[in-house]
Amino acid sequence: MFRNILMPIDIEHPESWEKALPMAVELTGTEGTLHILGIVHDIGSAWVAQSLPRDFEEKSLQNMKSRLNAFASEHLAGNMRVKTHVGHGHVAEHILKAAKTIGADLIVIAAHHPDDLRTLLIGSNSGKVVRNATIPVLTVR
Repeated sequence: MFRNILMPIDIEHPESWEKALPMAVELTGTEGTLHILGIVHDIGSAWVAQSLPRDFEEKSLQNMKSRLNAFASEHLAGNMRVKTHVGHGHVAEHILKAAKTIGADLIVIAAHHPDDLRTLLIGSNSGKVVRNATIPVLTVR
């Protein structure tokens, strides 16, 4: 089993966790810790960001943290060790940074089915994680 598993999820999209969560739980076992990561996406535009309230990022991160805690309580009750983490920024970069910070020895991530044109133009977050991770990555479809 693995000691520290990182599993990034998007609560709004069950396909990001429905199939991956059972695998992560099994691989964590009773001795490991499952780290659930939620990421508030980077707005990407200074023009848009300046029109938001000053505390928008802080409130978004607090909201994400409380939703992740509720998710963990609902889906991961029992004797399993679970920690929730939040971040803000580019998804793939933040996943890789979080994996290093928590000392993850495995990343479990859901991947959408390939779409040649979309992958060619923008790539997928899971693909970027797989290509750049220094630890094993389990992609679940």
